[in-house]
This record gives sequence, C-alpha cells and structure tokens, in this order.
Amino acid sequence: MKAGKARDRFREILHGQQCVYPASVFDPISARLAQDAGFEVGMFAGSTAAMSVLAAPDLIVLTLTELAEQARRICRASSLPVLVDADHGYGGVLNVRRTVEELENAGIAALTIEDTLLPAPFGASGKAALIPVQEGVAKMRAALSARTDPALAVIGRTSAPQITDMQDTLRRARAYEMAGVDGIFLVGVKSWEQLAEIRAAIKIPVLLGNAGTPLMDRKRLASFGVPICLQGHQSMAAVVQALHSTYRALRDGAELPPGSLAPPLLMQQASRAALYEEWLAPPGG
Repeated sequence: MKAGKARDRFREILHGQQCVYPASVFDPISARLAQDAGFEVGMFAGSTAAMSVLAAPDLIVLTLTELAEQARRICRASSLPVLVDADHGYGGVLNVRRTVEELENAGIAALTIEDTLLPAPFGASGKAALIPVQEGVAKMRAALSARTDPALAVIGRTSAPQITDMQDTLRRARAYEMAGVDGIFLVGVKSWEQLAEIRAAIKIPVLLGNAGTPLMDRKRLASFGVPICLQGHQSMAAVVQALHSTYRALRDGAELPPGSLAPPLLMQQASRAALYEEWLAPPGG
C-alpha cells in the first residue's frame, strides 16, 4: 500500500507543473530526515549506495542484491517516493529485468536505467563511453516489460550531453521515448539553449543531473517541463565530514563544539521513539 501511494505521488510530480529538488538519501535515517525536512522525492544514487554499503567509490563494485536491500531499508523507514539510480541494470538485458524485479519488490517509486558502458573497460583511464543506442533501447524495453506494477516509473538515462554531442543526445532521447519510458534523465546539460533543443525534440518529462549552475532556477525549469533537477549528493559529503571531525575530536579527548550533536528531541523524532512507546503501552493504559 505504501509503495503504491509513493509511486502515485512520484507520477504526480513527474507530470506536474512544478520542479522539485530531490533529497540525496542513502540509508533509512537520511530518508526519514529528508521526509521530515519537507522534501517531496528522494534520490538513491549509485555513488551514495557504494559509499554507504561498501565505503567504496562509484565504480560498479556494488551488487544488485546490495543495492536492492539498501533500497528496501530506505523505503521501509520512510514514505518518501524514492527514485533509484539503477546504473546500467547490472548487466545485459536479462540483468535489467532482474534489476527491475528486485527494486520493484523493494518498494521504490521509480528507477533509471542508463546507457553508459559499465563497468568501465580495463585501461579506459576514466574516460566514459556509451553503449550503442540499439542496445540502450533493448534495455529500456526490458525494464518496461519486467515491471508488474505499471505505476512504477521507468526513466531512461543518458550522459550523452557530456560524453558525445547534442546530435547523439537527441537521437538517444527520441529512441528511448519511442521505447516507452516514462521520462528521460539527462546528465550534463549546461545551458538553456541545450535544454530548449531537447524539449523541442521529445514530449516526455526531462529530469536533470549534473546540470550547469545557470540552470538552477526551478521556476524556469518547470516552464521547460523539467519536474526534477538533482542538486548533487552534498548530504553524503556532509555526513562524512561530520563523522570525520567528531571522531578526531573524540579520539583526542577534545570537547565537541556547541551544536555539533543532534539534541535528544531530534534523535527521538528521527527514530520515531514515540511510536515504539505507543506500541509498548498496555491496552487501555
């Protein structure tokens, strides 16, 4: 029931008239705090998944099982609609199907499947590449056919704007739209002119990641049919910095600065302590 409501809410946002910034979430407590802060969507990215589960960089060393289990924990702790970055679907077309099955069962609201060549081939030296557009289309179709709940949103994702060129971007966006995806997630769009060209080419919603600073205008993005624009993953960096500083101070026996620790009331709210007390209370007590 909770997953159904989250998926319906995500689709309302996807086809709404506003543009929202999603919260970058990576575990149950981050998702719950994002919900309490008033965010409307959570984004569970491959990079933050690798960091939170393995303390590893975003190099596709995380497994599908690990991703799905962490997504399940996140969705269990929050009613926030969660958009999951499912990378390349963890393999070929059959793996994409399995990815959708596992993530749908985890309770997510939406997922992206991208056309980046992953994992990076040996000797690639950090230079990203894309799979052929025909293979990308096959992955999108596999993802769409694998879902059992039509409310689950499948978003085609491409980094063509920052890897190839605008002509290739438009070709891929049109092809994935024809395949039937619910939206296009574009990484690396840097100007309003690029965005206008993309919007003229496709009719489905456009989501943005790693967008140029001039594009961070939600009102104008909404007028371009962009319902979701990712700001990045500052929350993970903030947590790492806070833990690093706190552990160093505690190791040295130093006093922590005022305001560096969550007060008891916030800890109780984050853990939903009142609910547990209610469940423990005897009937009629």
